[in-house]
Amino acid sequence: MTLTPLLPLMYEPLVRTALLEDLGRAGDITADAIVPADRRASLVLRARQPGIVAGLDIARTAFQLASPEIRLTAARPDGSVVTPGDVIAEIDGPARGLLTGERTALNFLCHLSGVATATASLVSAAQGTKARIVCTRKTTPGLRALEKYAVRAGGGSNHRFGLDDAMLIKDNHIALAGSIRTAIERAKAHAGHLVKIEVEVDTLAQLEQVLALGVDAVLLDNMTTDELRQAVAMTDGRAITEASGRITAATAGAIAATGVDLISAGWLTHSSAALDIGLDYLEAGSAGNARSAAA
Repeated sequence: MTLTPLLPLMYEPLVRTALLEDLGRAGDITADAIVPADRRASLVLRARQPGIVAGLDIARTAFQLASPEIRLTAARPDGSVVTPGDVIAEIDGPARGLLTGERTALNFLCHLSGVATATASLVSAAQGTKARIVCTRKTTPGLRALEKYAVRAGGGSNHRFGLDDAMLIKDNHIALAGSIRTAIERAKAHAGHLVKIEVEVDTLAQLEQVLALGVDAVLLDNMTTDELRQAVAMTDGRAITEASGRITAATAGAIAATGVDLISAGWLTHSSAALDIGLDYLEAGSAGNARSAAA
């Protein structure tokens, strides 16, 4: 898998806002009071849990906004598998800037690495099938591009980025339109030639109606594995099949084995646990002697 980096323009304003929130009105008064202005230091980002790295460029930006002289050298680039104790990156520069940027850098790095790690758990569960793991629009407000990037770092793929990407007709759309037929007909009349249409169905009877009308994809919501197998057989390649609803690493394998094309899980971006990554201070003259930096 080739992981294309995000353009700095896509995350620099987010990192700047996060730093400004942390700096408040007077800046880092602890570091300014205790650490001499000319003091330099070296630190390492070290994994404390097994997982997948994502967000090093964002962490680098946090440090460099705190002090342009700071340099971060990646040892395990985004998408890398890490185990406890692995050095992810080495960082050096003005000590005050390192302390000031530390929390913001770790907030982004730990969260995005957690998203990548959670994604990788589903990708692993679906291994050996054709099913791809995709995320949803259930993202942290303002962080969608970053979290969807982290999903890609974990081996997953992206669903819609926004409401203008494609048409996804869900139960409330159908209720307000009055019927599945009316909803699909109106969507087709409105859609441009490059816009795909997907329809959410809860039952095989609804699926039959949707397939008769012709759409690009069907979202099979909260179906059992037996229902999913029947749905895949009914669809018979006429539309992309997407399974959704309470997907976990424990259930993803069985769901993937039904033959669906996609498995979507909102919790990858809205509820995945942060990956524990520490920032360790290296004692002068000893690269092997590290002390854990305070948060």
